[in-house]
Amino acid sequence: MEIVKTLDAIWAARWPLVQGLGDTMLISAVAIVLGTMLGLIVGLLLSYGNRPVRLVVRLYSDFLRGTPVFVLILASFYVLSVLGIQLSAFQAGVFALTLFCSSHIGEIVLGALKAIPKGQTEAAKSVGLTFFGTFFSVLLPQALRMILPTWVTTATEIVKASALLSVIGVVELLLAVQQVISRTYLSLELYFFAGFVFFLINFMIEKAGRFVERKVSLPT
Repeated sequence: MEIVKTLDAIWAARWPLVQGLGDTMLISAVAIVLGTMLGLIVGLLLSYGNRPVRLVVRLYSDFLRGTPVFVLILASFYVLSVLGIQLSAFQAGVFALTLFCSSHIGEIVLGALKAIPKGQTEAAKSVGLTFFGTFFSVLLPQALRMILPTWVTTATEIVKASALLSVIGVVELLLAVQQVISRTYLSLELYFFAGFVFFLINFMIEKAGRFVERKVSLPT
């Protein structure tokens, strides 16, 4: 009977839950895409920037990786508003998750670029390739194969971290579920439902990542 009651509650609140799920997926997707793009720049600057640039970017990366994502979310929403930068809860959440993602992706890119033999860069220069030509034609394809598994892990972490945005009022999946719980008092059942949905999202990300990894891997 409890299962039937839970399913009835989920069905009755299906549209708010679908909206919450949509916001969770949208926030996660935007943060992952923007964080990956910014992280690529961070990794490049850490690898090829001059000493002052590397120092600044290193401080940026270490600070963000050492700060709990919960604190980043609160700071993005409350501290920025005190400084005169007005962001909606949705924008502040995406901003915080993007910064968090970029710091981790930057370290992943740095490690991948360091793993590529320097001889390949020198060979590319010897045939007249520019820095960007060398990077996009020689280094990036190899780096992508190495960073993909860790990138998938980072992407799943961002999806899970999106649940923290409920503290600033973003009605993502978790807050939508909590609103249903406040009316039905089915806390255990509905939290289990939310956890299962998050599991499904991350499971699909991991499966997609493994599929792409098989496609881009070199034949042995």
